[in-house]
Amino acid sequence: MTTPVLICDDSGFARRQMERSIPDGWDVEISHAENGLQALELIRAGKADVMFLDLNMPVMDGYQTMQAIRDEDLPTMVIVVSGDVQPEARTRMMGMGAIDFIRKPIDNDKLIEILTQYGLYSGDASASQRVEASPQFQMESRDESLDAYREMANVAMGQAGESLAKMLGEFINLPIPNVNLITNNELHMAITDIQGNERVSAVSKGFIGSGINGEALVIFNESNFANMVKLLKYDEAINPEALELEALMDISNILIGACLNALSEQLHVTFSHNHPIILGRHCDLDEILKSNIKKQDKILAIEIAYSIKTQNIHFDLLLLFPNQSIDLILQKLVKI
Repeated sequence: MTTPVLICDDSGFARRQMERSIPDGWDVEISHAENGLQALELIRAGKADVMFLDLNMPVMDGYQTMQAIRDEDLPTMVIVVSGDVQPEARTRMMGMGAIDFIRKPIDNDKLIEILTQYGLYSGDASASQRVEASPQFQMESRDESLDAYREMANVAMGQAGESLAKMLGEFINLPIPNVNLITNNELHMAITDIQGNERVSAVSKGFIGSGINGEALVIFNESNFANMVKLLKYDEAINPEALELEALMDISNILIGACLNALSEQLHVTFSHNHPIILGRHCDLDEILKSNIKKQDKILAIEIAYSIKTQNIHFDLLLLFPNQSIDLILQKLVKI
């Protein structure tokens, strides 16, 4: 009997990846939703005996969607597929009724194991997957390319958030990454709202591998440091300036290191990287960028605005890729 399956993710690129991961031997009819509101309509219409649900989405996110499913007692089995793999995210979703939780990018063996466990799939675990039989993705527009870059950033963001959550013992609120293809001059305009008009401190780390190079920056505003130092449980006998510097470097190393590991996994590239350097302390962000970012015809700029709401802490991770790396990244993302 055919099983109605719903894939709910705001990224078309991610939806296609998920669809290609479904076992060939599983008789399914697949529907797509771009957010939780669309998903609820399809569930009510009987289009989702099984739903693969993302967490970070506009309009209605995965948490809100799961709560609505629970409140209405809607008939669907939910498997969360997310870049946010923090223990608290898993606990919250399982507590609301999700049957399992898979991290992005999809592990096909893990997917088959879950489907088999719940009696949804009884085929050969070694059977060929759609991912092996499907043709390569074709990026037909600029928006589709941005969507692929955004999904790449979403996965990297989630793994960095998980590492930071373990380090600080706090839940990290993850946004939808802001991704733009812009010129160097537009970069300054595009990020004028980062940290508002406050004074900031910033750390940079350059990286390169297989022809792809880029720069990662972590940007803190001044009001973050006191709460951040408390979370890190440093020796308060050390002078405040040294504590701020240590917090800046520790958080930056965790975020950038985890993010680069996730990018390496997705692009199948081993990155070598420089030691982190302090770009500026207690200064204007635009001033930092003007003096440190090299002139490029085109830049892929990815901004991720992390926050710890319980501590009123906000900081940004900015990934910048020059023109010569942009097409290489896309080729590696869409290659099977």
